[in-house]
Amino acid sequence: MADPRPWAPSSCDCFVSLPPASATREVIFGKNSDRPKDEVQEVVYFPAATHAKGAKVQCTYIEVDQVGRTHAVILSRPAWLWGAEMGANEHGVCIGNEGVWTKEPVGEEEALLGMDLVRLGLERGSNAHEAIQVITALLERYGQGGPCKEEPTPFVYHNTFLLADRTEAWVLETAGRFWAAQRIREGARNISNQLSIDADITAEHPDLREHARRQGWWNGEGEFSFTKVFSLVHQPVRMEAAKARYCAGQQLLRQHSGQITASTIMAILRDKASGICVESEGFATTGSMVSVLPQDAHLPCVHFFTATPDPSRSVFKPFIFVPNITPFRQVQAPRFGDRDPIRERPRFQSRVDRRHELYRRHQLALEALDSHQAERQKIQECLQGLEQQALEAVKNLLAGSFTLKTQELADLFFDCVNAELQFYK
Repeated sequence: MADPRPWAPSSCDCFVSLPPASATREVIFGKNSDRPKDEVQEVVYFPAATHAKGAKVQCTYIEVDQVGRTHAVILSRPAWLWGAEMGANEHGVCIGNEGVWTKEPVGEEEALLGMDLVRLGLERGSNAHEAIQVITALLERYGQGGPCKEEPTPFVYHNTFLLADRTEAWVLETAGRFWAAQRIREGARNISNQLSIDADITAEHPDLREHARRQGWWNGEGEFSFTKVFSLVHQPVRMEAAKARYCAGQQLLRQHSGQITASTIMAILRDKASGICVESEGFATTGSMVSVLPQDAHLPCVHFFTATPDPSRSVFKPFIFVPNITPFRQVQAPRFGDRDPIRERPRFQSRVDRRHELYRRHQLALEALDSHQAERQKIQECLQGLEQQALEAVKNLLAGSFTLKTQELADLFFDCVNAELQFYK
């Protein structure tokens, strides 16, 4: 059974706030994607599409049956992957995933990655519950597995997911092909690299309890807690660390309950004292996302992405689904076709430079400013000003204080990326 080194840091954190925890009638979703420190995360948009009957779709490692129509999606993903760490679709569905290790063994055999399931759920689910059904059906049919890092040494895990739409949220936790789901109708919830669904199970794999009984993990009597039954008896160091982050995330949500906004979630994602914002030798927060999902269906959902590492030193930039989105190639990694190490066999025997323009400029600027504290502070304040302008504009847009033309909305993310790039020249 492949597993990362027991001391290797690995983490992610997802958050959701629903009324009455939210300050207004909005669902707020957020995630930090914590990945190998030098991994590049890109932001990509795919429009809605129709597909021929019998078509297949090539995911990261395997092909699966395609559906007749896929929704438009915006994704933040490691540049070598087909799937995504987090994203949203045109119907206001948001999904993020976390790696977990349970009593079910992880396998090196190639199947669907959790990141593939994030993208497939967004492309096929018109609400959070429908996305749950998509993901669990694919999980049961194809399984999950395969290397989760762009390295020859296998790094494999199973997944938990946080899904949200305008009206509700769901936590979906998996162990191999088995799963349990919990619906959240109000308040705030977070997930980290551990199981967190106890006996409050809304839906589950049809053979979940019988499988646990056959394995000797549950005697078939009394309360059935997914966390207690499927969690490892002796937790690895990385999962013990996740408990502290999970508790810190809960505490931060409680502190702001009733007043949670997009800015609140951004601040939580930037919190380094809790470990939620990761900056270590091996792993770091390589991308972040925050989404505002108004419960008023007449208002647009707004999705903010950094497209650069470390949210405490990055800018959240807004995206809104409208027709004819202006391409934003400044945050898209180069493509290598058949020469890509993921396409060659054996995989990952070489490395390629996947840095996109914003990533390069962002990293160069930070490196140059690290020894010039005063100048760095000035640039950080300018960038924070850009973000605040965007947040204020979105707030006014959702309040009906002003409107933007369709083309202005189509250009929104592109223009914000360009504005950030200007500060790095």
